[in-house]
Amino acid sequence: MSHTQLRIVVGITGGIAAYKAVSVVREFVKDGHHVDVIATEAALQFVGRPTLEAISRNPVYVGLYDDVAQVRHVALGQQADVVVVAPATANTLAQIASGLAPDLLGNTILARRGPLVVAPAMHTEMWDNPSTQANIAVLRERGVIVVGPGVGQLTGSDSGAGRMSEPEEIVQAVYSVVVPSVQDLVGKRILITGGGTREPLDPVRFIGNRSSGKQAVALAERALRRGANVTFIGAHLEVAAPSGVTLQEVSTAAEMQDAVMRLRNSMDIVIMAAAVSDFRAEDVSENKLKKDVTSEHLHLTLVKNPDILVELVKTKPQSQIIMGFAAETGEPGKSVLELGQAKIARKGCDFLVLNQVGWDQGFGTERNVVTVLDSTGDILSEVSGSKLAVADKVLDTFA
Repeated sequence: MSHTQLRIVVGITGGIAAYKAVSVVREFVKDGHHVDVIATEAALQFVGRPTLEAISRNPVYVGLYDDVAQVRHVALGQQADVVVVAPATANTLAQIASGLAPDLLGNTILARRGPLVVAPAMHTEMWDNPSTQANIAVLRERGVIVVGPGVGQLTGSDSGAGRMSEPEEIVQAVYSVVVPSVQDLVGKRILITGGGTREPLDPVRFIGNRSSGKQAVALAERALRRGANVTFIGAHLEVAAPSGVTLQEVSTAAEMQDAVMRLRNSMDIVIMAAAVSDFRAEDVSENKLKKDVTSEHLHLTLVKNPDILVELVKTKPQSQIIMGFAAETGEPGKSVLELGQAKIARKGCDFLVLNQVGWDQGFGTERNVVTVLDSTGDILSEVSGSKLAVADKVLDTFA
């Protein structure tokens, strides 16, 4: 990121995730930036004013009519290089989308000259509500950067979509907006696949995987920022594809294959980041499979899906670059690296991103750990961090 000092306004609203905003402020201050915190009255029910002032090293502003002589409700927005709202509650998102300004934060957002970044945080039902989704769509159309939310533990015993993104990811997203990005992919046509395919067993059930599509979406976001023309094929994404990509949604491996093979010839780079099901049911039932009360077992016959990556490599234009992804857990007697090296030798692609996964690693998380291999299996880079940071390092391969 740039060494230039930024003026950053961090708006904190009334949700339990407000405690994580302290770390967001702390990271900005550690990086040498000037941070003004605007807390709503509700936010102060979760995080104390002294804590926020100690961490930000500045007074914390709350009231709309505080410091009227300095026109505080306008000045903070005018002076800010970026405004970030974390957490952004459902109510706050609705107010921003409607252009309402009932408090100091709302006025600052309306008066800002720089970009706006929001990190939603709420219960799953509130996030999935059509009103919230419509508000998010409006904000995206207006150029607001939406970070997350993630999937995980919420307040109490609830779990699901709506968890605020981790502080590191929010900070990285802010920097990606305000720090000029190197335009090293201008003119490049990039095809990215993401998410996880699902193979139906019957009208109700399917065989799938735990991929959320977050890393692929991060790749698309960063490729756009670096000047690329991005086409995105998404399968059951848990996060929205970034505005600015040409999006095609698919469900099964066969649909993914059809889309990839139809689009690939016009592409300079193909990044196969989707988790494609290796197997599908030999026979798909037209009706829901019923539980047989006389048997303890259900027997299914699975058949292999086509290997899209291998097919791409065999028929690729000479100048095209193909990058595969491999999610590995390791196995007895073989490390993740050894499995990745064997895979790139078998697949024949130009690069392979080796992604170590596990029960609580890789899939659905906000962070990632990857190793980029070249066609000979040698290590080009080893990267860990937020998925946006990992995306940038992976894209450096093509710069």
